[in-house]
Amino acid sequence: MSATQDNNATSLESAVARTAEAALEKVAAARAAIGAVIFGQETVVEQALVTLIAGGHGLLVGVPGLAKTKLVETLGVVLGLDARRVQFTPDLMPADILGSEIMEEGESGKRAFRFVRGPIFAQLLMADEINRASPRTQSALLQSMQEYHVTVAGERHDLPRPFHVLATQNPLEQEGTYPLPEAQLDRFLMQIDVLYPDRAAERRILIETTGEADASARPAMTADDLMTTQRLVRRLPVGDSVVDAILDLVRAARPGEGDGALTKHIAWGPGPRAAQSLMLATRARALIDGRLAPSIDDVRALAEPVLKHRMALTFAARAEGETISGVIARLAARLG
Repeated sequence: MSATQDNNATSLESAVARTAEAALEKVAAARAAIGAVIFGQETVVEQALVTLIAGGHGLLVGVPGLAKTKLVETLGVVLGLDARRVQFTPDLMPADILGSEIMEEGESGKRAFRFVRGPIFAQLLMADEINRASPRTQSALLQSMQEYHVTVAGERHDLPRPFHVLATQNPLEQEGTYPLPEAQLDRFLMQIDVLYPDRAAERRILIETTGEADASARPAMTADDLMTTQRLVRRLPVGDSVVDAILDLVRAARPGEGDGALTKHIAWGPGPRAAQSLMLATRARALIDGRLAPSIDDVRALAEPVLKHRMALTFAARAEGETISGVIARLAARLG
């Protein structure tokens, strides 16, 4: 390597190091700012941040009243994103999300169509109770999540960058809902299960949210900061042991490929997109934790939220009391 090439490589490494140092500070500040508003949901906050920093979309699953909406609103403020919320209902139409063309008449009397943008033209969209809308409306949103643009009357309209969807789903009340098909669930980088807070956290919620003053979110990043961090995530090194752990986990979760004692319970398993999601998510989790390279522990920690919605058990396995979480936990325990 020539002296010029050596200097260029050193300069590039220094630039990456400076970018990484700044990103670590901003991510730590964002996490602290979210924690000042959302109490007792550390894992949920971490997984939501991982989803956004990895550049993906998240599906929040939990019963009503667990601050899912509050979390999305807080993320929008803290990360400096233009955030909007859409309540999904059975009568919601694709145009209500994407937008539509309207006829306008100018001063000269000439008529022309003008596109009126829908709420999807936001940097962070909360799709509240996504399974309440019809499959046609769900598909309109999920197609946009994959392609990052919408097509109305034959015209393409690009979505803003960054663009993220955090959808919510109630796991209890299923009457009158339209469950998301497996191919559409695969568009979500992670399924984030929002559970009840512990006693200490719920006590803090009682005290700090029922008084005269209520904690409010404060910005800690900008949309440009987030996109810079997302680019950094894709540049972080991943060791061969971590790559092999991701491949081992994803492939072992497919029928006929792993340990027969476990795969006999699996009706269908995750595809290559799951491995891609896990690779990005482990890098993002390492960055949130103040590290510049992921470990096998990151793979274990993210195995369930990345794989859970990309697998299904056989009828016999469900009849025996098996759960997807249990199967994934046993697969993850074998790593390393």
